[in-house]
Amino acid sequence: MYYIKEADKPSKIAKWLNIVKLENDMIILPITQTSLEEKTAYKLAMRTKNILDKTNSKKIVLSKQVKQEETYVNYLHSYNYEIVNGRWLFQMLLFDVLQYVTEKLEIKEEDMKFGILVNDISDLAIYVIEKLVIKYKYVKIVSNHIDLFQNIEKRISKKYGILIHVGNNKRKILSKTNIILNLDFPTELINRYTINNTATIINFKENVKIKNKRFNGWNINDYEIDWKTNPHLEKFEAKDVYEALQHKNQPIEEIFKRIKRDNVTIQYLKGAKTII
Repeated sequence: MYYIKEADKPSKIAKWLNIVKLENDMIILPITQTSLEEKTAYKLAMRTKNILDKTNSKKIVLSKQVKQEETYVNYLHSYNYEIVNGRWLFQMLLFDVLQYVTEKLEIKEEDMKFGILVNDISDLAIYVIEKLVIKYKYVKIVSNHIDLFQNIEKRISKKYGILIHVGNNKRKILSKTNIILNLDFPTELINRYTINNTATIINFKENVKIKNKRFNGWNINDYEIDWKTNPHLEKFEAKDVYEALQHKNQPIEEIFKRIKRDNVTIQYLKGAKTII
């Protein structure tokens, strides 16, 4: 794994010749605060690729500034590198995010009405559904693949005596929910549904834009964590650094325990127009 950041004070020669340096596990680009031109972005991406190919590394973490260099980042994506973006960790922090939101909104437990948007039946999705259904009375599962949830419905009903509501009525099913956990719906799909105008939507998989102009709730797309990180990584987002260091192929409960043990907490959530 390698980190990619901008140079503190790139020399004129480094900028002119597009010299990319490698120092231990850090790739340093000769860029300043200005956006890169197409030609420069391509040269820097190719030289980055040459370094990574020699090390046989596919995982990279980008600094806050480098993330803003869209053309350069797009080239890296085209080379099929795994660019750590904190999305996996966001999903693993789902219950922490939920607690953070409910405390900010001061919602009582008995007033919480959940909508869970999910098409991919992953271990995390099953775990989240089961935990929320057990704890809260009002939980609705929204999916284009209702038939795939039949076994989950039967298991929860048999194990806990609880019936869960799985549906896909685009006009009604989300109209009364005040917290929507969007596990994997993209923008195009979620905007087909009638959503409570004051709901809080938390998008764990990718950024989503709500097109309904009457919607004035929270549409959360991003976040940051509090976590003690190495000082030489201060130009990076803590969520990316922490995620990059994790072993993902472990039981979900073990991952949750490790996150708690590492004292990882939510620093803020980022809505479409505000920091929460």
